[in-house]
Amino acid sequence: MIVLHNARLIDGNGGEPVPDATVQIADGTIAYAGPSSGAPAVGDDHAPVTVDLQGNTVCPGFFDVHVHMSLPGTKGSPIMAAMVPPSYRYFQLIDRLKATVEAGVTTVRDLMGVDVGVRDAVAHGLIEGPRLLVADRMLSQTGGHADFHAPSGVDGTGIIGGSLVDTPDEARLRARELLREGVDVIKVASSGGVSSPSDDPDWLGAREELVAALVEEAANYGGRPVAAHAIGLAGITAAVKAGVRSIEHGYALTDELRKEMVERGQFLVPTLLETLHPDTATPQAVAKSTKWHEIAQASIRASVEAGIKIAVGTDAGLVPDHGTNLQEIGLLVKHGGMTPMQAIVAGTRTSAELCGVDGTLGTLEAGKTADVVVVKGDPSIDADLVGDNENILLVLKEGKAKSNRGGFMV
Repeated sequence: MIVLHNARLIDGNGGEPVPDATVQIADGTIAYAGPSSGAPAVGDDHAPVTVDLQGNTVCPGFFDVHVHMSLPGTKGSPIMAAMVPPSYRYFQLIDRLKATVEAGVTTVRDLMGVDVGVRDAVAHGLIEGPRLLVADRMLSQTGGHADFHAPSGVDGTGIIGGSLVDTPDEARLRARELLREGVDVIKVASSGGVSSPSDDPDWLGAREELVAALVEEAANYGGRPVAAHAIGLAGITAAVKAGVRSIEHGYALTDELRKEMVERGQFLVPTLLETLHPDTATPQAVAKSTKWHEIAQASIRASVEAGIKIAVGTDAGLVPDHGTNLQEIGLLVKHGGMTPMQAIVAGTRTSAELCGVDGTLGTLEAGKTADVVVVKGDPSIDADLVGDNENILLVLKEGKAKSNRGGFMV
């Protein structure tokens, strides 16, 4: 058993922090999390490892529900994926996965680029990294956000992770193939995008009937969710009305659509970290990102105030670097008007709910999986603390240390 004590507890449920708290972990599971005065006695037969956290804050493991582990961020160009064998690209994942978990992110949802084999390799302990939920492919119509045909005739669609479907029946077939492979979520682009060469975020991507077909297939094959890349109004409208689980980006949301999302219980993943720097993949992307990033930062506050369930996602790998993920927490405060505690809940409990794993992850409560992050200082006062990796003192995933900058005896 591991006993973490002399800590401030933020359990992920949104209540006031517990100033003098203890967390007990047994066999990778939370046995107790609460005031030290109420902690059960630990018998000598459990041979506890007692860790003094020196007054720092213990939080649940954080989520990033929109990443692309196959993409390099500022560390390279997506074009280089076409210049190396697939086996080389798998080895590139090692540092990206490690950087992510060491930043305090213990669960990610990869929405294009890595397959179930990468997910399972982490789950089986072959490589270190956060727990993965994967989409594998992003679907769109020909000429849409998943279409990376270049004017030269070179087609990067498959290498990037796109898959083209132009009718509801084609979408059903492709969804069934992906679900047969065991993906955790279906990703569709119902609007154009910034990085794609042949469209614009204002353009309608996958039509409502095509998205609805994906929603139906995913629901019938194990109750899988559908995540929709949707930036412009036409694409957001199609995705909301088709019944997707989450709107990714959602920059051009209207008050009417916000109300409908609340009524439907849909989630918004605003990816604010992506908006801090232009997308430099192409000259067209630079121009598009300049416009849409301003819209994104201006619109998120209204979505928070409308009561939409906000989850934390960053698009890490596309523009942001892997390992910078939790800077998103501070941006939800700065641009979204959330309190620091609300932003922490977005990155823990709400994100776990979106991913369908809130029964085991997202909060520090007895019986849940021991994903634990120790943060220097008090992030319930200053949310930016979690975005500085030097403040991530200890990361436990399933009770095992994945990073220990604080030098604790665990």
